[in-house]
Amino acid sequence: MAEGEKLIPINIEDEMKSAYIDYSMSVIVSRALPDVRDGLKPVHRRVLFGMYELGVLSNRSHKKSARIVGEVLGKYHPHGDTSVYDTMVRMAQEWSLRYMLVDGQGNFGSVDGDSPAAMRYTEARMRKLSEDMLSDIDKDTVDHQLNFDDTIEEPTVLPTRVPNLLVNGASGIAVGMATNMPPHNLSEVVDGTVAYIENHDIEIEELIQHIKAPDFPTGGIIYGYDGVREAFKTGRGRVIMRAKAHMEEVKGRECIVVTEIPYQVNKADMIKKTADLVNDKKIEGISLIRDESDRNGMRVVYMIKRDAIPNIVLNTLYKHTALQSSFSVNNIALVNGRPEMLNLKDMIMHFVDHRHEVVLRRTQFLLKKAEDRAHILEGLIIASDNIDEVIALIRSSNNTEEARNKLIERFELSEVQAKAIVEMRLRQLTGLEQDKLRIEYEDLMKTIEDLKDILARKERRMEIIKEELLEIKEKYGDERRSEINYAGGDLSMEDMIPDEQVVISISHAGYIKRTPLTEYKKQNRGGVGSKASTTRNEDFLEYLFVGTNHQYMIFFTQAGKCFWMRVFEIPEGSKTSKGRAIQNLINIDPEDKVKAFICTEDLKNEEYINNHYVIMATKKGQVKKTSLEKYSRPRSNGINAITIKEGDELLSARLTTGDSEIMLAAKSGKCIRFEESKTRPMGRNASGVRGIRLDSDKDEVIGLVTVNDQETDILVVSENGYGKRSSLEDYRVTNRGGKGVKTISITEKTGELVAMKNVTDLDDLMIINKSGVAIRIAVADLRVMGRATQGVRLINLREDDSIAAVAKIVNEEEEEEMIEETGEENTHEEDGSLNDGTNLDKTEEEE
Repeated sequence: MAEGEKLIPINIEDEMKSAYIDYSMSVIVSRALPDVRDGLKPVHRRVLFGMYELGVLSNRSHKKSARIVGEVLGKYHPHGDTSVYDTMVRMAQEWSLRYMLVDGQGNFGSVDGDSPAAMRYTEARMRKLSEDMLSDIDKDTVDHQLNFDDTIEEPTVLPTRVPNLLVNGASGIAVGMATNMPPHNLSEVVDGTVAYIENHDIEIEELIQHIKAPDFPTGGIIYGYDGVREAFKTGRGRVIMRAKAHMEEVKGRECIVVTEIPYQVNKADMIKKTADLVNDKKIEGISLIRDESDRNGMRVVYMIKRDAIPNIVLNTLYKHTALQSSFSVNNIALVNGRPEMLNLKDMIMHFVDHRHEVVLRRTQFLLKKAEDRAHILEGLIIASDNIDEVIALIRSSNNTEEARNKLIERFELSEVQAKAIVEMRLRQLTGLEQDKLRIEYEDLMKTIEDLKDILARKERRMEIIKEELLEIKEKYGDERRSEINYAGGDLSMEDMIPDEQVVISISHAGYIKRTPLTEYKKQNRGGVGSKASTTRNEDFLEYLFVGTNHQYMIFFTQAGKCFWMRVFEIPEGSKTSKGRAIQNLINIDPEDKVKAFICTEDLKNEEYINNHYVIMATKKGQVKKTSLEKYSRPRSNGINAITIKEGDELLSARLTTGDSEIMLAAKSGKCIRFEESKTRPMGRNASGVRGIRLDSDKDEVIGLVTVNDQETDILVVSENGYGKRSSLEDYRVTNRGGKGVKTISITEKTGELVAMKNVTDLDDLMIINKSGVAIRIAVADLRVMGRATQGVRLINLREDDSIAAVAKIVNEEEEEEMIEETGEENTHEEDGSLNDGTNLDKTEEEE
């Protein structure tokens, strides 16, 4: 130990506490938190003040960034050059600040997270907005303090005209606290501040009418409003942000195109993580991701697989990727040097208080300056009125000091006035100059009176603040970038999709699509009978009905499984598109086939599901009635609808109200008609009861009809092309389980029965042969005949050919008329049942 030194023992615990508290306070007050008045942290303030002192204003040429950083480091900010340069770079990035404060030239990074060029390569200057933040700084409007080496002064706060804390937000992590404040729209903030100036007792709910929500530089959608309202009222809240996306068709493939992403999301990272999720099979339905962003704007394209539904893929992206992010608002700022949690009104109040003080101090400064000048002018006017005496007095003096003293004594002037007279130039003795002095003095007196009035009346000062704010809005105000989705939030996908009416169409080969009802309403009526839908291999439209997006489609397969889908999950197609194979939309076994479908209303509506039933029939004559309620909770991989016995398979399913009549027809030409009430409701796993007694093991049921409308006729078709239309009254109502009555006289000539339909004069039939030939006939051309006859020849067949299937098809003129007139009713009531139809035996084609 050196001579003269001594050791002082201290408690290390106390020293650690003291040192850490000092460090904490330094970080909180002098580094990480913004000041509530100008919304800036010390480093931002020093960068702007350094640029102002250096003279790199918006109307001057750019200066090297290294020069500016050196100025700030050497004079005001004794930290690393990186911190200063990074701050300046961020103030020049359009995706970081809602209203940029620095005008950068060169590479200042990108939204993909690319680093900016080194400061020796880039240049910068102030923007007009930052000049308005520094306006009047030379008029003693704010306090100054000595810099780190006590050689020059720097401002403790800027006299900003811009409500920067609200407009640009702030984020920072201090010790034991952090701040995260979102940016807002300048026009809205000014309107809100003006509303506060006009009424200091304004409620936050009223302020929200002006300042609607944060407004992020990258745009996007604010999804849900509860978090925004909470943040405005308490200073804390969670704002959900979503990317702005729309659907496009590129080279025949559906794509999701993202044009705006959430604030503070790194685009390149987001794309990479999404690609990883796609590769790991965590996100299904995307085949390719392309970044097509350029100087014209952002464009990220997600190519959708053919069997995927864009809305569902987009929802999955929102759920699993940064396309949906949240901004946790935490409004902590320094108020009089102390950190405080602030709500919307608090921030506006503190800004207005700051502006009030700036206007007050500026007025006092200008008044003092004007009074000093007026005092000098009074002396000069006295001198010009007595110019000859003044000249004589000065000429008779030996030096300046003596001349001043003589003037003070003779004309009772002050020291300052006498000095000004002695230093007067000869040109000021002209008559013109003397008039100018008087005019200037009169103007000054008016100015002084006006300035004193400002100091005397607070309402006048508030009016000035308001005018200056409106001026700022006029100069820099712009439209919102972030859209607000008030209905969003923690909602299911159905809440995103409007419950509008759509037309669901299913082709004979099992292709399904939904089309907005408006597309049908735009069509002209009176088609020629050929459907505009593009189909393949002589496929045709078999079922068409109007539903809404929130209804449910339930599919039944021949193995007795049941699958469900919301109508909005059915791929959307135009009136002319062919749709998508049903088998590609549901998780069905490759060997299984869809045999029936039902469109129902809301499965959460207890009254509806308890008053509706599903009637099923199998090929071996079993029928089963089950309450719709049993199918109201289906799973994505299907549930059992009916237990199918060995050698049997599900033929058809219908939705009924419980008071329909059921008709079953068998190959042998027998048909039974019985009341639905004869079948009691059973559970999902039951196999049903006997509906019709078949003649032999080879016999099987070929059709199920549920009858509500007594006006309907029954049409049967045999395999050799014979058919017959009979009145419903010909079939008497019997008990369930009997053999039934003859519906057509089966002979070698007619062949076995292949189809039974309920028809009216408005229907058309499509008859398909095993050889692939199809013929369309109008039911109106068939007369009503007796039940036991063998019917008439409907189609001429070659010797080795026979009928494969018969379908009722959508009559375009009638259907369009019905759609246009009702816009809501089911336009195809297969067999008189409710909103349902049956797919025929033909195997669906894979797309």
